[in-house]
Amino acid sequence: MLDNSAGERSWAKCRACHQVGPTARNGVGPHLNGLFGRVAGSVEGYAYSPANKASGLSWDNASFARYIQDPRGAMPGTKMVFAGIKNEQEIRDLAAFLKQYAADGKQGQ
Repeated sequence: MLDNSAGERSWAKCRACHQVGPTARNGVGPHLNGLFGRVAGSVEGYAYSPANKASGLSWDNASFARYIQDPRGAMPGTKMVFAGIKNEQEIRDLAAFLKQYAADGKQGQ
């Protein structure tokens, strides 16, 4: 079972660098609106690492889970400095929270 409220609490670990929602902008990291189904390294206006741009990765449940557990292990050369989230349920809840945001930042998916 997925818990969007738990995912929102987990989002607190991400929001120092990332934003979601209608007013989301790129910051230390790219905005995460419309993340699932998007090709890695494709948010306009964000300066991705060469590793991210060349990964060919398309974000889905499996790729997100691998990456968020250990970003530097999953994508050597990434700029993302984050220890990772190891708890599988927390990862699923965070993914459910992020999936609420369409590419335009509107919530409700």
